[in-house]
Amino acid sequence: MQVKRIVANFEAVDISRARAFYQDVLGLELLMDHGWIQTYGSQAEMTVQVSFAVEGGSGTPVPDLSIEVDDVDAALEGMRAAGFSIEYGPVDEPWGVRRFFVRDPFGKLVNILAHV
Repeated sequence: MQVKRIVANFEAVDISRARAFYQDVLGLELLMDHGWIQTYGSQAEMTVQVSFAVEGGSGTPVPDLSIEVDDVDAALEGMRAAGFSIEYGPVDEPWGVRRFFVRDPFGKLVNILAHV
């Protein structure tokens, strides 16, 4: 047996609010829309990971979701331009990532990062 995919599911009252954050800023595609559920993603090959933590690193809270991007500063600029609240960073962490934390439209704390 091999795990093929892991999907994060978040409860949301108004799922249409996901578009500005996950599609418009981060560039994910709307892969599925059944009206009651929308799934955003990418057809790119991705590593399957599940993390468990007592903190988010550097004394931060544990984020609900981590998204690795190829250009963290472009993602930061897009989030700020779209009016999303930056909670931490941007910062170059001692373990080799540049990152920031942002709240998505549903209040989820999202760690946006790039390896440096």
